Amino acid sequence: QVQLVESGGGLVQAGGSLRLSCAASGRTFSTYHVGWFRQTPGKEREFVAAINWSGASTYSADSMKGRFTISRDNAKNTVYLQMNSLKPEDTGVYYCAAALVMATKTYPLPSQYDYWGQGAQVTVVS
Repeated sequence: QVQLVESGGGLVQAGGSLRLSCAASGRTFSTYHVGWFRQTPGKEREFVAAINWSGASTYSADSMKGRFTISRDNAKNTVYLQMNSLKPEDTGVYYCAAALVMATKTYPLPSQYDYWGQGAQVTVVS
């Protein structure tokens, strides 16, 4: 069982930065793959980025490449999402999710994740 708690959301002006954290409980968190997703009202949950269990491999949605960076510190049971050059269209609720087993091509699929956090609101104003 893994419990995930996101933090670091807030209100920021366009062009600004935020760093989201996903803190996990459980001594086996270092064996889980972790993804970030975001959701806006009326839309499906959208893949943002993912990182494998060791941190050696990362994956990002094309629209976020070069702006968002995912990383993890397994000693702290935490995964981070650094978001730079934020745009108003980045506004949404950001969720982290964890999966014990993952194939490379399935990282963007919400259905592949076993555990989810409660979400953190990110609002980007112009």
